Amino acid sequence: MVRTWPLAFGGALATAVAFGPARIGFGLFLPRFREQFELSTSGAGLIASGAFAGFFFALLVTAWLVVRNGPRLPVALGGFAALAGMSIVAIGQNTAMLAFGTVLAATSAGFCWSPFNNAAERGVPSAKRDRALSIISTGTAGGIVAAGALALAVAGLAHGWRTAWVIFSLAALFAAAVNLRALARLPYTQAQTSRQGWLARMAAPPTWPLLAIALSFGLTNSFYLSFAVDHVSQSGGLPGVATALSGPVLYIALGAGGVVGFFTADIKARIGLTALVRGIFGCSLLSLLLMGLWPTHWSALLVSAALQGACIMVLSAIFSFWSSRLHPALPTIGFTATLAMFAFGNICGPAVGGFAAGSLGLAGTFMANAVLSLATILLFPGHARRLALGDDTT
Repeated sequence: MVRTWPLAFGGALATAVAFGPARIGFGLFLPRFREQFELSTSGAGLIASGAFAGFFFALLVTAWLVVRNGPRLPVALGGFAALAGMSIVAIGQNTAMLAFGTVLAATSAGFCWSPFNNAAERGVPSAKRDRALSIISTGTAGGIVAAGALALAVAGLAHGWRTAWVIFSLAALFAAAVNLRALARLPYTQAQTSRQGWLARMAAPPTWPLLAIALSFGLTNSFYLSFAVDHVSQSGGLPGVATALSGPVLYIALGAGGVVGFFTADIKARIGLTALVRGIFGCSLLSLLLMGLWPTHWSALLVSAALQGACIMVLSAIFSFWSSRLHPALPTIGFTATLAMFAFGNICGPAVGGFAAGSLGLAGTFMANAVLSLATILLFPGHARRLALGDDTT
């Protein structure tokens, strides 16, 4: 059990790359990609949905790999998928290369996250597990801030976006190397519960609230990450700065807001799971409304991005430790089931939203997504304590 901090650091680094530049890089640089590759809104939505489909496929492969080989192999695959995919984007000369590189890079998010539930089960004391999983999940915040800061730094260069993606690729290589070491020689533990009937347990009624919030946030968050920067740019950008700088500013604020995810376990212990989930979807609602209505106002954009970042990080932590409580004998498979529902929402969100924007406009589509977050608040059950299978901190 001496591997708590190496695992937490390695996991945070892996999620920083996989859920930072590898997953949000396309949305961050979408205005540049529009110019370079003459992308339409619907075409951009299809590429974004394809990337999330790659994430979904990798999740399924990862569950199988972890059961057979443990967490080290899929995390390594994720690091090298990010390296290869982002390298292809960096040298891409046409839409096909852009789409393929984006999708390949996005698979890293499916490979790199859920294995750490298995690793934490094997290498982290139970008293420290929720905090370690929160740290691992919140690594995304650092990755998003770093990606936004780098985009800001290279914004004035003629081929700055290509430089940024080369640096992203090198970060993926470093993360893979760190985790090959951090995940070596984990203690082996034999599951105490039979894996027979695991599929039925994944879809049993106690899991429904968790799966529902994963689907809801998957739909709204994927649309936000894919089109927020584009909406700001099409609306004229932020006053006082070049339009190209609006995206980096948004993502830096988004990542900074995500720092609150480090405290998810502590907040849950104080106010309970039900209040936490309803509160975070309230943040999602406000974030979407602000982005839809006032995309070129500094205060509205910064608050919107920070709230969306908080939603990403807090819900990521909730997905991780709630699924572990529900499925203690099958931590990776249980977490994969939750992420699969999240990924399904990711796949549908940008594609449906991209086509809906043709009639509603991007502003109207952001408002429609806000309605979905409101419905989630109203429908989330008040008896989550009982549904969490004995978790007395819910």
